[in-house]
Amino acid sequence: MASTNGGSFWRRLRRLTASVAGATALALVVASCGRPAEPPQGSASPQEPTAQETAETVKAPAVEEGWPRWGLTHTGVSANNITREFEQVVAGRLQRTPMLQNQHIMGFGALNPEPYPGQYFWEDLDSRLNLITQSRGTPIITLCCAPDWMKGGPEGPTEDSAWGEHLEDAPYPEHFDDFAKLSAAVAERFKDVKYFMVWNELKGFWKDHAKPADFKGYTEMYNKVYDAVKKVRPDAMIGGPYIGFDSNKSGDSELRGDWGVVNQNVLDAFNYWYENKKGADFIVVDGASPTDAHELLPDEFGALAKFGAVTEWLRKKAGDLPIWWSEWYFVPEDGTKWAEPKRMAVQAASMMEFARSGAATALYWNPQAKEGTCTGCMWDPRSGKETPTGKLVADFTKWFPAAARLDPVTSSDPAVRVLAQPQQLLLVNTTDGDVTTTVDGKEYSLKAYEIKWSAR
Repeated sequence: MASTNGGSFWRRLRRLTASVAGATALALVVASCGRPAEPPQGSASPQEPTAQETAETVKAPAVEEGWPRWGLTHTGVSANNITREFEQVVAGRLQRTPMLQNQHIMGFGALNPEPYPGQYFWEDLDSRLNLITQSRGTPIITLCCAPDWMKGGPEGPTEDSAWGEHLEDAPYPEHFDDFAKLSAAVAERFKDVKYFMVWNELKGFWKDHAKPADFKGYTEMYNKVYDAVKKVRPDAMIGGPYIGFDSNKSGDSELRGDWGVVNQNVLDAFNYWYENKKGADFIVVDGASPTDAHELLPDEFGALAKFGAVTEWLRKKAGDLPIWWSEWYFVPEDGTKWAEPKRMAVQAASMMEFARSGAATALYWNPQAKEGTCTGCMWDPRSGKETPTGKLVADFTKWFPAAARLDPVTSSDPAVRVLAQPQQLLLVNTTDGDVTTTVDGKEYSLKAYEIKWSAR
């Protein structure tokens, strides 16, 4: 969440830097533009996940047939911002395991889409959507952020300084109708995009997380966007409120666990939106396993239970509405650095949580760069080849899509987390030492923080 208190602020700063860099670069890059002729093809393909009994009795999410569940959000730099050859390499790899792919309409790799009222600039969105189509992704658009003139700034292309200072400002109430009109224009242009998320983390509506959010303002804007998009695209699927479920070590909230306590202001904002929305086709949230003070409670793996707990709380409240995680984070943003095997093990265990609890969607925030070290990136910034992170997301997409039937399995060693479907077993060693465990009557040896896939 966009807060100046704790971990959310640092996440926002990191993401904003990437967004500004990507937007500036796009002004200089000749990207592959033009709309594709054919719509993209989608993939057809319990609480804390200890190695104790894992009876998978959670009801599968209500989603369309073949829903991949997993995917990525394109950020300031993506494959379309390098060279045509590089883009083809990345698209070729992604199309082997088609997944969900999300793009914002402004920032995060896209310049101002409406620099003057009624005058649209679509080149960046065209380029990103073309990449998604090439890679056979299921496209998603996040209706955020807003042109400067809707939030007190001047008309015209966004100035360099404004990207850092005002990108995350909310539209003024007198411009809610203008933003809804822009959202409808986006939906009309990109008719092959069916799914739309409204705004991002209540940006501009919640400047101080020690105080309540302006959830009434957000809900008013959401409802205008919902009506405007549905009017021109009755087939569009729209979701919100895209709010971060921040947590603390203590507090007075009903949603709590060993991992901490969700900020009551979050629940108040969510509940108001849920009770006053015009409609919604899915619920959107995000969050981090560390607390806002960067604590991992009780530890880096135990803290991941938060993702399952929040998903289950939302599913009980929302009934059959699918639960989407638009972003999720698991490394404290206080300078903490983990060796790559450990970071990967924690990521894999976090994804187990979403599968177990019945989340319909989990989008990985891909921190792509043009060069240098790219920790957590899905493809190598020099060659475009798949990284271990990219392979992990692809493997979950292949073996644990939304419709996957989860089988109950146990591990003889509780340090090894397990997830199974009829054809595949996933094991994750949560320790920094070698372990041996028995699952399904078969013995497995895993090195420190090893992720092991095994046919069943």
